[in-house]
Amino acid sequence: VQLQASGGGLVQAGDSLRLSCTASEGTIVPYVMGWFRQAPGKEREFVATISRGGTVRDYADFVKGRFRVSRENAKNTVHLQMNRLLAEDTAIYYCAAKQGVTGQTINSMHVYDVWGRGTQVTVSS
Repeated sequence: VQLQASGGGLVQAGDSLRLSCTASEGTIVPYVMGWFRQAPGKEREFVATISRGGTVRDYADFVKGRFRVSRENAKNTVHLQMNRLLAEDTAIYYCAAKQGVTGQTINSMHVYDVWGRGTQVTVSS
């Protein structure tokens, strides 16, 4: 599969954004999906992951309660709903995929082998 993230933009602190990751040239059904982000001058970091069937999710502590990851396998799309955005959420957001087993989630970027182009999220304070 090939992945493309979209939905980024410039928002104010406290606003919401919904990112989407759409796959082409294949189906996301066999894949564990993840979201990562990279701020200027910082390393890429884990944000969220969702299992193949969408029943298991895991989040980085700094987004728990604010972000929600979901997937629509029939539409080959994964979403990241981001609420109550903070200035420190400013980053390029990437989606990633790795074939996995039922119920599996992956929070290490080193495991993923398919990456999409990122989408810029800028939050002004």
